[in-house]
Amino acid sequence: MKSFQITAFGAAPALVEAPVPEPGKGEIRIKVAACGLNFADLLMSEGTYQDSPAPPFALGMELSGTVDKSGPDTVGPSAGTRVAAFSGSGGLAEYVCVPVSSCVTLPDDLSFEHAAGFLVAYGTSHLALSHRAQLSNGETLLVLGAAGGVGLTAVEIGKLMGARVIAVARGAEKLAVARAAGADHLIDAEADLRAEVKALGGADVVYDAVGGDLFQAAMRATRPDGRLLAIGFASGKVPQVAANHLLVKNLSVIGFYWGGYLKFRPDLLTASLATLLDWYAQGKLHPHVSHVLPLDRAAEGLALLRDRRSTGKVVIQITQQ
Repeated sequence: MKSFQITAFGAAPALVEAPVPEPGKGEIRIKVAACGLNFADLLMSEGTYQDSPAPPFALGMELSGTVDKSGPDTVGPSAGTRVAAFSGSGGLAEYVCVPVSSCVTLPDDLSFEHAAGFLVAYGTSHLALSHRAQLSNGETLLVLGAAGGVGLTAVEIGKLMGARVIAVARGAEKLAVARAAGADHLIDAEADLRAEVKALGGADVVYDAVGGDLFQAAMRATRPDGRLLAIGFASGKVPQVAANHLLVKNLSVIGFYWGGYLKFRPDLLTASLATLLDWYAQGKLHPHVSHVLPLDRAAEGLALLRDRRSTGKVVIQITQQ
């Protein structure tokens, strides 16, 4: 099979021929239709992601496709069933084996391209805002990186939860995408963020997938008793927080890693994804995929993320199904 692999940390990934994997007990093999790219794939290629496997391995942490084979003594969806899965890695290949518990059956109206970028982006935003930050109706949500893969879903879900949403992104084109997702107010990332947000009355919850200087400015514009969600650090800078600043305004900084819940609270993920798929069926969610590329252009897809030239999700099409 074809597989887009990392052979050594720091080396450019390459498309190689690899053996088709065999599913073990509790696993199913999926013929991959599409794979959603995430900023974590870039970190994984450098060996700096918290769950980076040892090389060689294929990138791609979320995917969609059809069940091809079940492992021994495994009860799960039958062959031919359309599924999406969180694989952690391995999704940029024609076949991948994943635990049955990491899969969800897809509704007929959810395309493989949309499904491939659904789990991580929507799952992250929904569980972070509902479970960790406990965003309430009428509160103000500030979303940094609001046109990116997770940021755009935070705008959409925050609005569905009844928040007033302030979207921060770079440039008019990306801000227009955030507006279409439901943002009430738009701020260019080059502006004086603290002043702009304070002029709008401040934020109750900050959703930050960017880090760096924007986090610091957002913290200074957060209302007393506010919550700041640390989702990721696309800027490359992990912000350092002075605890005395948190004390003065009774602020909370809340770390969030969606994949971690697979290990210690999978029930929360299951319930969250059920809610999200129900919202999709009701027409309340509208996945935004800016680029769909074939497997032999996966490196181009990663470059789009690295250079911040995409909006929403970048999806790699693996096989026609």
